[in-house]
Order: sequence, then C-alpha cells, then structure tokens
Amino acid sequence: MGWKNKTTVSEFLLMGLFEGSEHQQLLFWLFLLMYLVTVIGNLLIIVAVAFNTHLHTPMYYFLANLSFTDVNFISTIVPKMLVNIQTQNNSISYSDCLTQLYFFIMFGSVDEFLLATMAYDRYVAICYPLHYAVMMRPQLCFLLISISWAINGLHSLLHTLLMNELVFCAKNEISHFFCDLNPLLKLSCTDIFINELMILTIGGLAGMTPFICIIISYMYISLAILRMPSAKGKQKAFSTCSSHLSVVALFFGTVFGVYFSPSSNHSSHSDIIASVMYTVVTPMLNPFIYTLRNRDMKAALQRLF
Repeated sequence: MGWKNKTTVSEFLLMGLFEGSEHQQLLFWLFLLMYLVTVIGNLLIIVAVAFNTHLHTPMYYFLANLSFTDVNFISTIVPKMLVNIQTQNNSISYSDCLTQLYFFIMFGSVDEFLLATMAYDRYVAICYPLHYAVMMRPQLCFLLISISWAINGLHSLLHTLLMNELVFCAKNEISHFFCDLNPLLKLSCTDIFINELMILTIGGLAGMTPFICIIISYMYISLAILRMPSAKGKQKAFSTCSSHLSVVALFFGTVFGVYFSPSSNHSSHSDIIASVMYTVVTPMLNPFIYTLRNRDMKAALQRLF
C-alpha cells in the first residue's frame, strides 16, 4: 500500500518503550515470548475448531474468527517492535507507518465487532434456546462476519486517508511503540480538528455500537438467567458468558481510556501501558480465557495433540 507524502518527514522514530530504557534485551525476550504464546495459542484454537466437527457451531465459528483477528492484530505491531530492538534502530518509514496504522485500526475494530457478535450469539443461546439453530444459521453467521470486515475496512481507510492529508514538520519522534492515531496527531503542524472530530464521531460510533450491543445483550441475558428456576441452570448459563465478559471488560476498558478522552488529558506513559494491554496482553490471554473453563475446547485440543 503506497501513501503520498505531503510533508518533509520521510520517516518517524518510535520512541515509546525504548526511550531511555536500559533493559531493551529484556523487553525483546518478554515481547517475543508473549508474541509466540499469542500466535501459537490462537492458531491452536483455529485448528481445533476447523478439524473437530463437534465445534462446528456459531459460538466456535466466531471464536475462531476472533483468534484469526488477534493473530493479525498483534502481528501488525510486535514484529516491527522486535526488529527495532534488535537492530537498535527505531525508525519506520512514512508509508510503513500509515500502513501499520491502517491495519491496526482495522483489526482492532473487527475485534470489537466480533465481541459484539459473540454477545448476540450468547443472547440467542440463552434467551431462545429452542430457536437457536434457526436464528444463528450459517448464512447469518457468515453475513455478520463479512459486514464486520467491510465496515471496519472502510472505517480504517477513512482515518488513514485523513492522516495522510496532514503535514508533519521537522519533529518526527513518536512517543509510542507503534504508529497510532493520537501520537501521530501530536506531531502534525497543521490543524487536526477534522481528524479529532472523526475519531470522536465515526470512531466513537464504530466503538460504541458494538459496546452498546454487548450491554443490551447481557441485560436480556441477565433477566433470562434470573428467571431460571434451578441454581444449576443459572450457574451453567453464567459460565458460558464469564469468559466473554472478562475479555470485553479488559479490551473495551483500555480502548476507551486511550481514544475517547480529550487529547489534552493523555499521558504518553499511561497511553503506552493501556495500549500494551489491548494490543499484546489481551490477544495473548484470549486463548487461555476461552479454553481453560471450556470442556469442549479442552477436549478438542487433547484430541488434536
């Protein structure tokens, strides 16, 4: 993907985790380990779902897609960071930076939509168990996934094209470990009002829509669980949602803290910590969260090995 550079800046310096750090090799091995665990864990979920007919259900179909997205999400950021540490060269070209920005926004946004889709799946399974097979038919599942990719591909393209319209002057040090919206906007020497407006409106809509869908789904799920006569039934229903709720809280909590507070309130240090949580830690934890308390998935992995 090529981007027309309208500025005098030909490259940026990613200073986030490395600026003044005396433990770069420790960071390298730490993030390499987390990256390998993320990729292997999520690929195992994809393979287990693909080769086990018992897991050919909407819930695991969405989980496999989430794992695929998480692998791409973390691969957009961490490999470049590892190369920078090893070569002791924190530079990234202008075009590579905007390309990284595009895929980062797209995969992150698809993650949000998939979490909302999984919440809707749990809503149908618990509130309409007798109609589940009809309501969550394969055609609808495929349509939901396709819409998620199409909408967020366009959403990501909008922010990237707007960023390409900005002019960057002499300063090219990004106080982050990857090319993200807010750190790049701080370097622009032109008016960024339109960019910030699009983040708060279009970006807010793209982020809040799946979040609101999740909240509404769990409101109905909670009411349905409370109406269940047996304690065992309530516990079983809640256990099917607990893993998903954990991921939602971790992911959306950090994302909203970074992107939907005024830029004047942003601290580079706090933004970096929050970004590490949702770009590295959450994709790494997802395979553990979704498999440790799931008997079907554990059984599928055991058969796989």
